[in-house]
Amino acid sequence: MIKFDNVTKKYKNNVVAIHDVSLEIKPGEFVFLTGASGAGKSTIIKLLLKETNPDQGKIYLEGQDITRVSKRTVPKIRSKIGVVFQDFRLLENRTVEDNIGFILDIWGFSRKKKKARINKALSEVKLLHKKKSYPNQLSGGEQQRVSIARAISTNPTMIICDEPTGNLDPDTSWEIMRYLEKINEQGTTVIMSTHSKEIVDTMQKRVVNLQYGEIVRDCVGGYCE
Repeated sequence: MIKFDNVTKKYKNNVVAIHDVSLEIKPGEFVFLTGASGAGKSTIIKLLLKETNPDQGKIYLEGQDITRVSKRTVPKIRSKIGVVFQDFRLLENRTVEDNIGFILDIWGFSRKKKKARINKALSEVKLLHKKKSYPNQLSGGEQQRVSIARAISTNPTMIICDEPTGNLDPDTSWEIMRYLEKINEQGTTVIMSTHSKEIVDTMQKRVVNLQYGEIVRDCVGGYCE
């Protein structure tokens, strides 16, 4: 479970990114983070990934207070989390399988296990036939599917998606959402920030809406207006 307990984060010049946020996300939930740019969505993601620490409050991940852990513990925390970015963040000079293998190397998988994980992840997003291709040989949708394969290759307990459909056309966006929904149905927690009202309204999942760093709505189904 993920728990934010009265969390506040400020940046330079005392700018408040999030203020007194309390939030619980149960294992296996699919949660949309919505709100205008600067509302606090990215800060919540950075806090979960331990890219920054809160000024006040506590954050729990699977019962552990991750605001008080040492730097040596951060890789272990991040190994439980898969990340999908808006801009894909694939290594252009590496093949599809090497882009995924690179992450598995970081976590110390053996060659045999690495190959099995790569093939399984690419099969999940129906891109096994593209594993020898380079990113510039793929469409935007295919690149994002590789990004998803990379995210799930370590069998994380949760996936964080930061505007994963932001650079894609509507049809491709829905294709990506179907893959994310399938992953969620298999038990993985999915947290997705998005500006797409159409996706949020159609998917009918839990929505946490932020304004000026505070949660103003937390409900199921659409923007809950």
